[in-house]
Amino acid sequence: MAQVPQTFFDALAVRTWCGLALRALGRAREEIDAINVYPVADGDTGTNLYLTAESAAAAVEAVFEAHDAHGSGKPALADAARAMAHGALIGARGNSGTILAQLLRGMAQVLAADGETTHTDGEGLRLALRHAADSARQAVAHPVEGTVLTVASAAADAAGGAEGDCGTVARAAYEGARAALAATPGQLAVLERAGVVDAGGRGLVAVLGALVETFTGEVPRAVPVVSDPEHARAAGVVDPTSLAKAAGGLAASPDECADAPGTGGPAFEVIYLLEAEDTAVARLRQRLDGLGDSLVVVGGDGLWNVHVHVDDAGAAVEAGVEAGRPYRIRITHFGTEDVHTTGAERPPREPAQRAVVAVVPGEGLAGLYAEAGATTVLARPGEPPASGELVQAVRRAHAREVVLLPNDADLRHTAAAAAEQARTEGIRVALIPTRSAVQGIAALAVHEPERRFDEDVVQMTSAAGATRYAEVTVAERQSWTMAGICQAGDVLGLIDGDVAVIGSDITLTAEAVLDRMLSAGGELVTLVLGDEAPEIVAERLEVRVRESYLAVDTVVYRGGRQGALLLIGVE
Repeated sequence: MAQVPQTFFDALAVRTWCGLALRALGRAREEIDAINVYPVADGDTGTNLYLTAESAAAAVEAVFEAHDAHGSGKPALADAARAMAHGALIGARGNSGTILAQLLRGMAQVLAADGETTHTDGEGLRLALRHAADSARQAVAHPVEGTVLTVASAAADAAGGAEGDCGTVARAAYEGARAALAATPGQLAVLERAGVVDAGGRGLVAVLGALVETFTGEVPRAVPVVSDPEHARAAGVVDPTSLAKAAGGLAASPDECADAPGTGGPAFEVIYLLEAEDTAVARLRQRLDGLGDSLVVVGGDGLWNVHVHVDDAGAAVEAGVEAGRPYRIRITHFGTEDVHTTGAERPPREPAQRAVVAVVPGEGLAGLYAEAGATTVLARPGEPPASGELVQAVRRAHAREVVLLPNDADLRHTAAAAAEQARTEGIRVALIPTRSAVQGIAALAVHEPERRFDEDVVQMTSAAGATRYAEVTVAERQSWTMAGICQAGDVLGLIDGDVAVIGSDITLTAEAVLDRMLSAGGELVTLVLGDEAPEIVAERLEVRVRESYLAVDTVVYRGGRQGALLLIGVE
């Protein structure tokens, strides 16, 4: 990460800000989770903000790495700002994360207005903060004061009255946000009863504090989260640990604020990315507004992030299907996974002894793994999960012992970081370095929760290691490979991660790959077909195995939108 302070708001400042914001949210995550009592006391606002910021930072880093690889120097401000906004949009989690994504998008629209500009000054930052606050408010169906929206507006107002460079403007925005945050308990009764400030607003103050540090090199003063010590002490929520425990009993009633679920509130949180036209999204907003509350729809230019709390999760997803193409769908049941604002604390659920958490590349495999009892994390092509998302999945598995299957060689370090974080929380985690979903299938097939943990991990590791893996995909560009030069549009057959076959026909390439794999022997062939693969591929491969390789069985699964046309495993 670049050194601070930065003089102007350029691409390097965007990169620095994203890194510092991620660090600030990481430090404050548990504290923010603990004071999360509105609109749903599910204790995940800090985590959701962190995951959103992590996705934004990763997208910006990717832009810098691409420019370094091509020797084109530093990216333009517009490129970095757009990457930040896009990364936040596709990685947004929860109500707070979705709003943060829109705030960053609003800033990017101003910063990237002139694609050739290398940097902007204090005036540009003032305009960006104003547009961010306004666009975030417009994205929320029923804005409520005393929330992150109030804090964002106060930051923009304070920045608007500041004269000077980016550091001066950033500091004014931070102080305005800090003052507004302290006032949130007087605007929302649920916060006043809990004796805390708004969790989403606290997260935004952390992000703005990182902006100050970007331009001045100074870390702003700490932000108090307990607004009324006496009320907080009476409620048993003085410290973060007891805050999280007591959150379920500190809900707002329906008549206190427009989006508060209150007693008998919606049972599900539904989030998905949506590819759709503006006109279709306008109709979608109306439809979802009638289905539930806490509706936030952010994005634009054909890509949107939709967040809503509903009782009928299926209807919310169907509405997205009618509007366009929804994907990366996440449905959380407040009744079983979170403390919903029902006005009564629910007894803690006893953790299971052991669970499996797996990263999977498509909806079909997610269903297969889930049927086998695994907690899944869906990974889209080009959108690998962050370590925070894996940690969240480990927590969601709610077990004393967890076996983690990354199913991707590139996720090894990410998964290791997640495992280490989970261990600090008292969870025993074993990481099996699976490099493909077919290796994960093999490991899951021999998983026996009744065995001793170490024995189970050894057996699963052995099964995964004994499974060779391959994939058939289409080349996106000309490149050098171990099998020669490929052109864009060529069909590639990769065995154990390396290109082994270059062809023009999907079926013939898949047959060549399978023959090479079975030349070393095998007892079981696993085929996972992606949505783009012709149906005849699996049929041809099954026939080839049956006719040419005696005593070898074949099993076929549908992987959905998994990126590769075909995944192959040979055990």
